[in-house]
Amino acid sequence: MYEQLMEQVVSRENATKAWLAVKRNRGAAGIDRMTTEQLRDHVRAHWDSIQAKLLAGTYVPSPVRRVAIPKPNGGTRMLGIPTVQDRWIQQMLLQVLQPIFDPTFSEHSYGFRPGRGAQDAVRAAQNHVKAGKEWVVDMDLTKFFDRVNHDILMNRIGQTIRDKRVLRLIGNYLRSGAMIEGVVVASEEGTPQGGPLSPLLANLYLNPLDHGVNDPTAGQARPSSQNRLRRWLWRKHGKTRALWSDYPDERLQTQYGLWSLPEKAAWKHP
Repeated sequence: MYEQLMEQVVSRENATKAWLAVKRNRGAAGIDRMTTEQLRDHVRAHWDSIQAKLLAGTYVPSPVRRVAIPKPNGGTRMLGIPTVQDRWIQQMLLQVLQPIFDPTFSEHSYGFRPGRGAQDAVRAAQNHVKAGKEWVVDMDLTKFFDRVNHDILMNRIGQTIRDKRVLRLIGNYLRSGAMIEGVVVASEEGTPQGGPLSPLLANLYLNPLDHGVNDPTAGQARPSSQNRLRRWLWRKHGKTRALWSDYPDERLQTQYGLWSLPEKAAWKHP
């Protein structure tokens, strides 16, 4: 159990590393319109106050700026753009939490993980094909980031992290709300896409699902899209058999508060 993490989060070395990451990644401004170029001077002027609030567990994040991004196949994806200061603090959290949680993730999970990516998932899938596995199950989780249950997610984090300041800060980010046409709209579920912490929280939320569909006799690879789950199946005794640990909608809804998208579910030959 990790009970004293906030001191690591606010260490000078970790804060500097996070600032460099935010500067390198650039990104749009949040509701206060502060740019990444302005962050260094802002931090120098206000670091003592920010650090004190984080250590005391009283820091309150700003609402995100809601932005609609067009999808290639139509429709839009809603992003929540945190302020640059909050992106920096989220990055500080990420750098401390990721080494704790990443080793617990499924070896078949490739999305948003250090040293892993879509190309690694493709190579794993190719190896499964060479090994004689001939079928793919393609399943999409609809509006995943919008439907993450806060209680389920915080319970999973709390099983490992016992520093109440860190837990409170993550909970505050989940509930920070969004600024829409000048009005702050509360967020009762979901985790906004757009902040450095969101991918790790998504992997934490789906980790039991990743392990649950794993079978030692069948290969699988979940690529970088957090909404997509692919499972490689095999042909046995000359007949096609779908050896799939089934996760129907009822189970997804009960355990995860998620829904699959039937029109995107398919059986395919690789």
